[in-house]
Amino acid sequence: MKARLSLLYFLQFSVWGCYLTCFGQFLGAGGLGGDIAWFYAAIGLVSILTPSLLGRLADQTGRPELLLGTCHLAAAVVMFAMWQYGMTHPQLEFKIFYPLYLLFLSLYMPTMALANTSTFGLLTQAGHNTVTSFPTVRVWGTVGFVAAMWFVNSAYWHNGSLGFTLSDNMDTGRLRFQYNAMQLLCSGVMGLVTSIYAFSLPRVGAKISKAKSPAAKVSLAASLKAMFGKREIAVFLIFVIFSGVCLQISNGFATPFITHFSGIKEFTDSLASGNATMLFSLSQISEAACILLVGISLKWKGIRWVYAIGLLAWSLRFLMLGTGDPAAGLWLLIGSMLVYGLAFNFITIAGHLYIQQVAPAGMKGFAQGLMMFMSNGVGATFGTIAAGAIVNKWCQWQTVTLPGSDTPMRLFMGNWEVPWLIFAAYAFVVMLAWLVFFRQDSHSTSHIQG
Repeated sequence: MKARLSLLYFLQFSVWGCYLTCFGQFLGAGGLGGDIAWFYAAIGLVSILTPSLLGRLADQTGRPELLLGTCHLAAAVVMFAMWQYGMTHPQLEFKIFYPLYLLFLSLYMPTMALANTSTFGLLTQAGHNTVTSFPTVRVWGTVGFVAAMWFVNSAYWHNGSLGFTLSDNMDTGRLRFQYNAMQLLCSGVMGLVTSIYAFSLPRVGAKISKAKSPAAKVSLAASLKAMFGKREIAVFLIFVIFSGVCLQISNGFATPFITHFSGIKEFTDSLASGNATMLFSLSQISEAACILLVGISLKWKGIRWVYAIGLLAWSLRFLMLGTGDPAAGLWLLIGSMLVYGLAFNFITIAGHLYIQQVAPAGMKGFAQGLMMFMSNGVGATFGTIAAGAIVNKWCQWQTVTLPGSDTPMRLFMGNWEVPWLIFAAYAFVVMLAWLVFFRQDSHSTSHIQG
């Protein structure tokens, strides 16, 4: 069962890995660079409703794996439509492309919570301890994400054949999928494969009739009261909002930032600036290396200190991005990628494990969806829009002809140091506030139990 679920996560996150970190470069080339924040905030907009509603539906039907396959199938169809539009329209229209992307995310984002709910259920049925087993399964999602990133970073399609290169100093280098709509085709194909695989998973328990379902007897208002009625859980969910913005800042702006160094004479020939997607993948490699620390750390220090370390890691990541460059400061860029492992795992993975333990019986799916609502929904929406306004104040998309090349590129040029330092200060302040306000109840389990 652990092997089957590991493959599920590999496929699940490869769908996202194909485009998420290089999407900004495609949008910039298509004339929508100024709207990057809105596209990454879209993750939050759709997460406000769909994950929690479908999580509740999963509780009521007892069939999260069936909903998982259905959502992936529908999302893949929309992604194919986005690819077709991107291939036929070099200049993208916001009023057409953005609604398509919203529709895709409305179908894809619930799969995050549904995959978690299915996995927790199937692991429990198979007799596995979820705290120790889930990280070893979830790590394969990171592997899938990295594999997809490496593929789109290096692959190009030219004259009817597939090729690979790491260099921008050749015509085919500018055709790599990380710069164009082919990243969307890759995502659509992987979404279709994931859907087929999800339908093959075992049922998560016996099908529960609506009359007998514990979740069906509890109204939405009562479910929310059960979650927010306990101070410890309420404070946690509020801080999930503040921490949720950090991930989308990173996903939306890190690769355009790294690529912009190609437009600066002293960094033009840097291998790092021409392979931003692959450099960014060090973040996911770090994530994979650190994920097994989550269960151990939660048992040892509890959610309070684990979450604080995650916020501190986000602050360090942004600080190193703001002070690094592809030459003498390359070690800082690499360091920012490596610290991501703690930043992501000690916030996102630890949070999902914590909420799974403290959520009332019969509300596990709803709780997972609610966490997605707070982090990828409310937090990411408003935070990413604000972050986009900050970046756009100091940086602008420009058409730059690189030295030694006749082919211009659209690059996000400007004073990047200021936005990154602002984001670093934000994460540090949130960490301090978390330590002040989060106190576990006297009757609460201080550490996640095995």
